[in-house]
Amino acid sequence: MASLSVQDVERVQRRTVASLVLVQAVGALGITIGIATASLLARDLSGSEQLAGLAQTFQVLGTAGAAWLLARLMTRAGRRAGLVAGYLAAATGAVLAVLAGRWGSMLVLLGGMMLLGAATAANNAARYAATDLAPATTRARALSVVVWATTLGAVLGPNLTGPASSVAKALAVPEAAGPFVLGAVGLAAAGCLAALVLRPDPLLLARELEEAESPASPVTSPPVTVPTGGAWHRVVGVVRQQPALLAAVAGLAAAHATMVSVMVMTPLHMEHGEAGLELIGFVISVHVLGMFAFSPLVGAAADRWGRPAVMGAGGAVLLVALVLCALAPAGSSWQIFGGLFLLGLGWSLVTIAASTLVADLTPLAERADVQGAADMTMSLGAAGASALAGVVVGTWGYPALAGCAAVLACGVLLAAAGAARPAPARPRRHAGDR
Repeated sequence: MASLSVQDVERVQRRTVASLVLVQAVGALGITIGIATASLLARDLSGSEQLAGLAQTFQVLGTAGAAWLLARLMTRAGRRAGLVAGYLAAATGAVLAVLAGRWGSMLVLLGGMMLLGAATAANNAARYAATDLAPATTRARALSVVVWATTLGAVLGPNLTGPASSVAKALAVPEAAGPFVLGAVGLAAAGCLAALVLRPDPLLLARELEEAESPASPVTSPPVTVPTGGAWHRVVGVVRQQPALLAAVAGLAAAHATMVSVMVMTPLHMEHGEAGLELIGFVISVHVLGMFAFSPLVGAAADRWGRPAVMGAGGAVLLVALVLCALAPAGSSWQIFGGLFLLGLGWSLVTIAASTLVADLTPLAERADVQGAADMTMSLGAAGASALAGVVVGTWGYPALAGCAAVLACGVLLAAAGAARPAPARPRRHAGDR
């Protein structure tokens, strides 16, 4: 591998991105197809609407735990092993959700939802895999194309909920469990695809190339001394040495918490104004469009104008979105449509820019672990924000929630400013910079 030319590396990188797009699209289909009915199945099994939200909570917690576990596996065995393990674990979780419906067990459902969180963790890790062989000048674009691929599954998945009803009848399980049957198939397919097409492994190849290259390189990054000790100790040591890296992780978590906290309570706010389910679903679709559809443009902007600048723009867009949400009356309004679209777009700007910055600043040896820790932090922040969102709305109302989320959006702006601060640099090669 050490004898690969620049053209060879570029060819492998193109193949890697194309493979990840395929895997990501199929994996996203497996994730989203059961999301629409998870809370309904939980309500039916528990007999309580108050417990219906536990399905989503356990899935988010599963995502947080899987982000770290899959990162540890990727550090030892490469991206392919981590993605395969994540998707197959999630497929097992989908099967458990189906069995929970058949057995009438809420505990089995919660266990299945926790395993399903591994799919989201795997999809998140796939975006980082696109950067392992990418040169710094196109790294954000490579990452953003893989993020964009989520749009394909996210749009198609919920539309398969209807056909899944026939599957549920054939298997004699509750109708709300039917989508998880198709979800299990999609997730297993994503795992098999990752095993087949993600060759060579981009992270392992990048390490081989770095070891074979001379120290001299036009690419610079802050000097990093990797501490000894356990994986978590090493991750904390790397992050502490680089304020910009810490700022990127903080911005990533703050933007995700902002988006999730408002998004999960929007259907309730619209329902209070007697908006129908179809209209609520359309608003969420517009939100998803803002999250993913413009990702390639966001990536190009991050490569051209810098990661901190795009992070800052994302924070500003989030603030505008929150103002619109705060002004939106209950039910349907142009403010809620515009607010949810901009909420997704602001999230996209911050997530792509901050994720690329994490890849820029992390040594190859610790890259998967640092990225897994960043995603775990992001998921835990979202879990906490979504839990508090219900309390805020129930006590003070939806506009108050938007006001509280604005504090997090201001945190994104501070993180962008911190990421823009210059730091001492030393030469360091990246596998894509040959």
